[in-house]
Amino acid sequence: MKNASLATAKREKNDEFYTIYHSIEKEMNAYLEFNPDVFRNKVVLLPCDDPEWSNFTKYFAQNFSRFGLKKLISTSYSIDSKKHTSDYQPSLFETSDPSYDEVKAIKNGKIFELGYDKTGDGKIDIQDLEWKYLEGNGDFKSKEITNLRDQSDIIITNPPFSLFREFVEWVFDANKLFSVVGSMSAANYKEIFPLVQNDKLWLGATANGSDMVFSVPEGAVVKEKDKEKAEKLGYIGNYTRLGNSCWFTNIDHGRRHQPIPLMTQKDVVKFGLKKPFEKYVNYDAIEVPKVKFIPSDYAGVMGVPVSFLAKHNPNQFEIVGMCENENLYDLKSRVFTREECKQAYLAKFGKKGSYDLNSNGVVERDGLLVKVFQRILINHK
Repeated sequence: MKNASLATAKREKNDEFYTIYHSIEKEMNAYLEFNPDVFRNKVVLLPCDDPEWSNFTKYFAQNFSRFGLKKLISTSYSIDSKKHTSDYQPSLFETSDPSYDEVKAIKNGKIFELGYDKTGDGKIDIQDLEWKYLEGNGDFKSKEITNLRDQSDIIITNPPFSLFREFVEWVFDANKLFSVVGSMSAANYKEIFPLVQNDKLWLGATANGSDMVFSVPEGAVVKEKDKEKAEKLGYIGNYTRLGNSCWFTNIDHGRRHQPIPLMTQKDVVKFGLKKPFEKYVNYDAIEVPKVKFIPSDYAGVMGVPVSFLAKHNPNQFEIVGMCENENLYDLKSRVFTREECKQAYLAKFGKKGSYDLNSNGVVERDGLLVKVFQRILINHK
């Protein structure tokens, strides 16, 4: 389930994809609909941010009183820790402040805090934000930001794509509620999948594998087709569309309690597959190529697309593992030898090579061994 834009971002360390306001609002609304008090009396931390213009900061500052927040903390990385800095100019907001420091503006991150009515206008909103330079560069792994994590109740952000594994581990080390943006393919990481399997982390309520639009810095490399798709969605300029993005969270929402409507095996074969279910050669499970084809009356293990996680109801299904190379979940019924992989490649493609049959579920079609796409292995509860 790799996405070319995200893969490129990882290679180039181009992590500056900024979440648009609408995406944040839509996801947070799902949490609020399920629990209107989800943010009440909570300290919300927004790390990995640019507080001066961040939509995360703007959204929570504007809704501070409505949500009943106790405190809002937003931090940023220093300018010289970022890739796109050649045309950087400090904002008038920063340079007009008495605490402006020309060196710290480049070398240090910033912290914005909101917790009381500074202006005295009878409400707490974005006008009451107070800021100062951090002591360090704002790296979330630093002691300075880790201390802020430990003081907070909920962590919400779009972390650097290349550091997603480390960021999730950092959040879990403190046992905090969180909601973060990432690539759908992150669900396959061996560090992340066990959290999904054990219902400690799940996909958010919105943008599950669908188009998400992000703003990017001036000069960032954006594929023309992704830019065009962002324009079709109404975002013209320094924007890109990433089609494999989603939210990961441990905050409950109604979407994950909705059961998936299913057909019986007989009806799936008759109206959907038009052929019997295939069985894997290397797993004691059947191949289910689409979520809508999960049979309601099958008692064994089923291999389903990773997109299943967008609709997973933990009361309806148990996740028992996934098809992967290392047999981490002790589910493989067969491990192919190197010679078998070479023979399978020659038979399928008519030339010498090696077909990595151990990395996925394998079915037999017309006498050939064929790998299917990445599959999650599930049972009915």
